[in-house]
Amino acid sequence: MLLLDTNIVYRWLMGVTMPPPLIERVRGEGALVSILSPWEMLIKHQIGKLDLPTLDVAGDIAAQGFPLLPIKPEHLLILGDLPFLHRDPFDRLLLAQAKAEKMIVVTSDRIFSEYLPDAWVV
Repeated sequence: MLLLDTNIVYRWLMGVTMPPPLIERVRGEGALVSILSPWEMLIKHQIGKLDLPTLDVAGDIAAQGFPLLPIKPEHLLILGDLPFLHRDPFDRLLLAQAKAEKMIVVTSDRIFSEYLPDAWVV
């Protein structure tokens, strides 16, 4: 199962052309979106760093067929053990979620590979 990073989710929602292998893999394996992603997108929208077509980001994600992954206590335990290679708190918790759930993160951020060797950087 795949876990989509916020940058991938945003591009998907905005209709940005995605690489065909990514679309095929998402359709074949399925993908989840962390509850962190709509939260992060709304914060970035509020501070003027991100345009959104609607403020119902969670609803927009669900409309695309992606279930939301909640934050669980075991994610926080793993977060506490992650090396501090990356300062973005959203990314760090997303990495902890992927590690706890044994999921492959799909991202455009190469630093994810420092934490999870099987991260798929597109």
